[in-house]
Amino acid sequence: MTIDGSEMKAAKVDTLQRVKPGCEDFLESWVELTRGRRVGLIANHTSVFPDGRHDVDVLRGEHNVTITVLFSPEHGIRGTAPAGEHVDSLLDPLTGLQVFSLYGEHTKPDKSMLEDVDFLVYDIQDAATRFYTYISTMTLCMESAAENNIPFVVFDRPTIVSGNKTDGPFLHEDCRSYIGMLPVPILYGMTPGELAGLIQKEYLKPKGLKAELKVIRLRNYNRTMWYDETGLPWVIPSPNVRTIEAATIYPGTALVEGTNVSEGRGTGFPFQTIGAPFIDGKKLADSLTGLDMPGVRFEPADFTPHQSNTVSHPRFKDQLCHGVFIRVTDRTAIRPVEVGLATVCAIRNLYPEDTKFRSDGAFDRLTGDRQIKTMIEEGAGFREIASTWKDALDRFTEVRKEYFLY
Repeated sequence: MTIDGSEMKAAKVDTLQRVKPGCEDFLESWVELTRGRRVGLIANHTSVFPDGRHDVDVLRGEHNVTITVLFSPEHGIRGTAPAGEHVDSLLDPLTGLQVFSLYGEHTKPDKSMLEDVDFLVYDIQDAATRFYTYISTMTLCMESAAENNIPFVVFDRPTIVSGNKTDGPFLHEDCRSYIGMLPVPILYGMTPGELAGLIQKEYLKPKGLKAELKVIRLRNYNRTMWYDETGLPWVIPSPNVRTIEAATIYPGTALVEGTNVSEGRGTGFPFQTIGAPFIDGKKLADSLTGLDMPGVRFEPADFTPHQSNTVSHPRFKDQLCHGVFIRVTDRTAIRPVEVGLATVCAIRNLYPEDTKFRSDGAFDRLTGDRQIKTMIEEGAGFREIASTWKDALDRFTEVRKEYFLY
């Protein structure tokens, strides 16, 4: 499986110092776990070793692991499908393996897809954000593994944003959806392997299920690290989260997708470029700057979203928009969900007649709390709204330690 290396940057840290991802430790210490067993691999373009080779090539190659089927999340096995676009199942042209899409007709492997599988292995880089759908794929695959008595193995990967950072409201049951399945805040600060432990207890156990879970841990990692401190090459996790700076602000500015304002898809800086034709960029930048939020700067910006291979229908396609460019100035101080919320509140307050929430309930599914939209509509400020989730966030920040591996 050839992965385009143009999206990678060479690691600057010596091999002995850099973080070893779970896939690497698997080969060094755990490969016998799957010897003689048929493996179903849940993967995409991020499922690579530090030298850029894909899991499929390495495992099937010199290590002779029998991979019988692949499963792909949103954006497909190559990571190129636009956000929200259903992905079809197919035969991988390079390996000849069946690829079952879990972002289309199916979101969960059914029994027929698992007929030739003795082990399910998950290896995908995520953004430690509740509505990032890769973790929904992991949740449903763990559920299917538990239902079919198939061991579930996670090759762990680092968080992009420091694992010490959490932010945002807790998911309420009446807002549960595919973009919010787990009882966590928006930014939850856990690796995929740690989150798998939470899924086991908080999602599967109430259903009377238990997966046979094995996490292949990271080496040389601690949770204070940001991704660019791991020594690992940067691989874009999804088409519109292209930089660590974008991943830092994404848990907040993605809330804009629940409104009729552009979140910057179709521009060079998605999730950092926010605006609409009806906005005065300087006025919005001045309003947000006056809130004196730490770790962030707001700059007036004009932009025109265009269709591309990473976004099929950008909001305000080919229309001149005005708004702000959000620059992260101190990533340790920023509260990204509060920044995104403040941006939505400011736009709504400045343009109450023009700003609309999507009628399909998307904003509620993103926040996970219907009260937030109501408070915005009633004119509440972002700090007042953020205070409503502080206690739950503080409790989670302590409770999650039960699942820590690092």
